[in-house]
Amino acid sequence: MHAAFFLLLGASLTRFLIRHPGDGRTSWIVALSAALAALYVLGPALGSRPTPRRLGWLAAVVAVWMVLVVLAPSFSWCAVPLFYTGLRTLPTRAALVLVALLTAFVVAAQLMLAEGVDPNLVVAPPAVAAVATAVFVQMQRQGDRQRLLIDDLIRTRRELADTERREGTLAERQRLSMEIHDTLAQGLSSQQMLLQASERVWESDPAAARRHVRTAESIAERNLAEARRFVHDLAPAELATGGSLPEALRALAARAATESGLDVRLHVDGTPVPLPDRVESALLRIAQGALANVTEHAGAATAALTLTYLGDQIVLDVADDGRGFVAVAPREGRGHGLPAIRARVAQLGGSLTVESAPGEGAVLSAAIPLEER
Repeated sequence: MHAAFFLLLGASLTRFLIRHPGDGRTSWIVALSAALAALYVLGPALGSRPTPRRLGWLAAVVAVWMVLVVLAPSFSWCAVPLFYTGLRTLPTRAALVLVALLTAFVVAAQLMLAEGVDPNLVVAPPAVAAVATAVFVQMQRQGDRQRLLIDDLIRTRRELADTERREGTLAERQRLSMEIHDTLAQGLSSQQMLLQASERVWESDPAAARRHVRTAESIAERNLAEARRFVHDLAPAELATGGSLPEALRALAARAATESGLDVRLHVDGTPVPLPDRVESALLRIAQGALANVTEHAGAATAALTLTYLGDQIVLDVADDGRGFVAVAPREGRGHGLPAIRARVAQLGGSLTVESAPGEGAVLSAAIPLEER
């Protein structure tokens, strides 16, 4: 639109100089054309808001243009860019009044150039002004709607990001609570049981008391390693050294036998294959949680860990010959053990089944799907 203004201004000045050579108005026409061009150049620096400076500039441009139109009616065609300048600067109603005023001035100028009354000169300028105004108003409305949509999209994205951040924080808190329950909390519980046992036999059987204290000391050492691992990357200490899952489960079974006197055996079926770190970590934590439940609640003499590689999934079974219990709905179990195990399995898209009956022991089975190789 700026280019069109200067093109029309130059064409109008050229037309006047060609049509009226040596006219006494020439110096005024040239000076006013230069002044109008200079004023128009200053417009963008004043912004588009209807500030007093911007309104004063618009009034000066329109006044100079009107004087030019009076002196040389051919300058009337510069009105079209001025329509848009007024529409961009003034509120809609005030801009429409300005457009009507400029259009009337254009019609009067064209009639001055015509030798007689030409209906086209009366109809064409208002039609052009109406089309130009309608196009601008429609574009402005679309622009306003797009700005609203963009603002709404930005706001929605921020809300979504905040929601995802909160969900991530809650998920991380839940994961940490399960990690702490399956490691530090269980270790502290074992230490408490061992220290209480050592206190009971401190005088009657000092050797047994010392064994309990040494076992509690080893548990504390392992818990310290777990705590340091939490600070590092929250991976199980048994797997962080590069050991395989069967080796970690075998070490877990040996520790459970040493600490609680429970006879724990490990069976591995199928061909072992490398597993994702998060799957190995989850299965080890599930085994820890299940053995802790057996030790604390089952009153069992033996327990069996069975790790089965089935190609498209891996299954961990934990069975014991304890007192058993009445199976309940997932949300009705007491404590944090089974809910934590169920949450770990669900996070990996697996399934958990628990089979038990009073006096018949219990079997916990966690099946984790594996991606196709």
